Amino acid sequence: MNFVKRRGCVFVFLMFFCTVFFLINSVVFAEEVGEIMQEEDKLPKQLRAVVLSAHEVENEEKEYSGGILEVKTQLLEVKILEGAHKGEIIKAQNSLNSFNDAYNITISKGQEVFVYINEGMDGTIESAYVAEIVRDKYILYLLIAFILSMLVVGRMKGFKALISLAITFFAVIYIMLPLFLKGYNPIIVSVPICVGVIVITLLLVSGVNKKSFAAIIGTAGGVIIAGVIAILMGYVTNMTGLGSEEAQMLQFTPLDIKLNFKGLLFAGILIGAMGAIMDVGISIASSLTEVAAARDDISTKDLIKSGMNVGRDILGSMSNTLILAYTSASIPLLLLTMAYKVSFIEMINWEVVASEIVRALSSSIGLVITVPLTAVAAATLLNKKSVEIDKDRGCGVNDGN
Repeated sequence: MNFVKRRGCVFVFLMFFCTVFFLINSVVFAEEVGEIMQEEDKLPKQLRAVVLSAHEVENEEKEYSGGILEVKTQLLEVKILEGAHKGEIIKAQNSLNSFNDAYNITISKGQEVFVYINEGMDGTIESAYVAEIVRDKYILYLLIAFILSMLVVGRMKGFKALISLAITFFAVIYIMLPLFLKGYNPIIVSVPICVGVIVITLLLVSGVNKKSFAAIIGTAGGVIIAGVIAILMGYVTNMTGLGSEEAQMLQFTPLDIKLNFKGLLFAGILIGAMGAIMDVGISIASSLTEVAAARDDISTKDLIKSGMNVGRDILGSMSNTLILAYTSASIPLLLLTMAYKVSFIEMINWEVVASEIVRALSSSIGLVITVPLTAVAAATLLNKKSVEIDKDRGCGVNDGN
């Protein structure tokens, strides 16, 4: 069977995989929507509103068992912008934190807010209070700017990258996370989903060709190795997966299942490492594709050597990318330890810090392993002495670059 026929088989497999992917997505999403609708009537309604007037913050002292508590409240007049109460003007309260002003946001006239409303038996609004300031429209503006920049600079490649990003988003939000909440083992769930996302993304962005296959082999191998290392480290260091406040709060959610927090730590490492490792894999595979196309007589050994040289140049910056990404999320914690003069040895033994170190180093090791894996895979597939080089490198489709 020649390569064109093999390419057709792979394309059919890809379409089948995508079909199964979206069927599973639809089923899980439908189940989640049904569960949400069942619980909807039990929760206070949250509606978008605009502030028509805002009074000064009022301070009131109230006695309680522990002493005197200062209560801060801001009275607002808001207009409901959606739902059955659209157009109604109501009074709402903005309750402020009495213990830490850093968390308090004073509302001003003209701002859009989300308000929780409590309805009476007749459907009228009995009380309302501010839940959060509206930020989604500004995030939407930023998202539009991102999409436009991808399309203007990346053209067709940028469009394909956006499609792959959307697939990744839906795979994580509507398949992976709901399955976690249903009690499925995070390790068993996250590995096939991450590998599936890698396959779809690389084939979609780079086409169905040997370059993509080499990148898939190297990337999937690197991501899985990063996860395995994380599991082993979590075992030997007795990590519970409860190092963060969010993980601890998950213990108290009204779920009928027991979450595997060690598995969640593993899944987070896979997702965090996937992007950077994928970048390394496709960079090496693409470089070797060009080398093989330019030199007809190059040997597999020389191609591997070229791939390793390219990989070594990439490793420095990409390892920094991973380390800095995890460090940036821990800046407040690092400042806190410095302010209280906590020793370095004591700090790295805290689970919240140790888990981040394991994340960063496991992902970096997976990144390093991706280099030889991709180099060997690409050299084996692209060497003209064993197979004919894929001249079009894009399934005959103009990639737009």
